[in-house]
Amino acid sequence: MVVFAGQGDARRSMELLWRKDVAPRGGGPGPKPGLSVDAIVAAAVEIADVSGMGALSMRAVGERLGRTAMALYTYVPGKTELIDLMYDQTLTELRDDHDLSGGWRSAIAALARELWDFHLRHPWLLQVSYARPVLGPGEFRMQQLVLRVLFATGLPAARVRWLVGALLNTVRGSVQIAAESRQISRETGLSEEDWWSSRASVLGELVPDLVSRYPLVGQLGSEQPSVPSDEPYLEREARLSLESGLDLLLDGIEAALARES
Repeated sequence: MVVFAGQGDARRSMELLWRKDVAPRGGGPGPKPGLSVDAIVAAAVEIADVSGMGALSMRAVGERLGRTAMALYTYVPGKTELIDLMYDQTLTELRDDHDLSGGWRSAIAALARELWDFHLRHPWLLQVSYARPVLGPGEFRMQQLVLRVLFATGLPAARVRWLVGALLNTVRGSVQIAAESRQISRETGLSEEDWWSSRASVLGELVPDLVSRYPLVGQLGSEQPSVPSDEPYLEREARLSLESGLDLLLDGIEAALARES
């Protein structure tokens, strides 16, 4: 499921994102103590972190706060605006003080690994499309901290502009598999090992010449490095994919810098 941000009323959404007008609207004689935009957003993030985006609803958030869904609507117009607020608020967790003293390469690698861990803590973020930005303070802060690290490369702004997308997509593409491997094990009750075991034997029986029919696929599997790890297979593979992709990206930056000099 892909969620597109920025679908609510433009003015009301931006007012809430920037906390310019968070007074309850049309809610009767007055708000109950303890209810606020921040409290609603925090409760929604907790639900999404534990149960995923599919479990998120105004009713579920209201129940978590001991309120009705109607009480929430006096603060937040609906689920669309709530997701924008959740996304933007969650981005404020990212550090903005990455150490640049060791050079841009180590700083970018540290940022990429932080983004990996960040998305595994909040896997529902992977369902929010990059197609339309939220345009809240959290998102601008995130862009600022990423640019601070990437501008340390010394590349011109035109190159850095595209480098932002390359870095974020490298992380997002890798961590998506890790997050989905965790989700599918929970939802199906079947571990990766059990799933592969149940199908590998059947595949070998039905297609005994599989390797000769698809030799390059066989070569890829036979040359797979052995990396001791306590991580589940798919999650380990995703992390190795991140590290490999990151190395290639960083090598590419160095090549670009050499051409610039």
